[in-house]
Amino acid sequence: MNYERFVELLNQHIFEKEKRDLLNKLAERPERFIGLFRPTKPRAKILQHLLQSHEIRFGDAIEELTTEIIAELGYRNLSKTIKNSNDEVLSLDQYFTDGNTYYFIEQKVRDDHDSTKKRGQINNFEKKLEVLHNLHKNNLVGIMYFIDPDLTKNKNFYDKKLQYFAKFYGLELRLFYGRELFEYFNAPQMWDNIIQWLTKWKNNLPDLPKINFDENPEQSFEEIKELEIRNWRKLLQNDKLWEEGIIYVLFRTGETLRLVLEYFRKQTSTPYINLERLLKKRLEEYY
Repeated sequence: MNYERFVELLNQHIFEKEKRDLLNKLAERPERFIGLFRPTKPRAKILQHLLQSHEIRFGDAIEELTTEIIAELGYRNLSKTIKNSNDEVLSLDQYFTDGNTYYFIEQKVRDDHDSTKKRGQINNFEKKLEVLHNLHKNNLVGIMYFIDPDLTKNKNFYDKKLQYFAKFYGLELRLFYGRELFEYFNAPQMWDNIIQWLTKWKNNLPDLPKINFDENPEQSFEEIKELEIRNWRKLLQNDKLWEEGIIYVLFRTGETLRLVLEYFRKQTSTPYINLERLLKKRLEEYY
């Protein structure tokens, strides 16, 4: 792992396909963005959505980063999908082995959950613990890990629960924050690298996400042109998205939409003919 790979993973998870995903959200859940009874204007609402999305995607990026580091430390990563006795599919954040001991990690960015969510977290942990214990018996180590060491809101709660589970199942169970996980696997220098790389990466980020797709129409077009037909239809037929200025915030000049219009014209199927008609009407009306 080096800084270039670190940046690649973060940018890939957080920013790639961001425009397409935003349009999908607008099409599928427009009520999250429109309506009189909201204290935010369209631009602020979209910024709010993107910032929340970045937080979620950051966790996904760090999860993949951890998986790669585990492999570099000499462990063998295993399939992260398992099933319990009821055929319920469970997803593991990390699952790996050194050939003798099997490890699983439930990984979150911050320990800041409220009382309902923290109980959900520990119940989810035991669900997976039970399945893996049946597979590996005492050759199993379970870890609950929070990346951010500065937030330990529920540490006492998790610590007591894990101690109880450890005694009940006869296993080694651990609760780690930040650097502690890497110290456990004898790789504290990797945590130092992560802190250094993360600081450098954040210093190069803009203060706020750019939301005008028309700043780079060709790039935006390539990302959004193959949006699902049904979602293009929903975007073009939803009057409120246009009337309340949501679409205008994203497409300030309409140049990207004109590229999309040309793309629709080149298709021959009936749905695209109808999409062309709908988009042409919107462009005439709003641009």
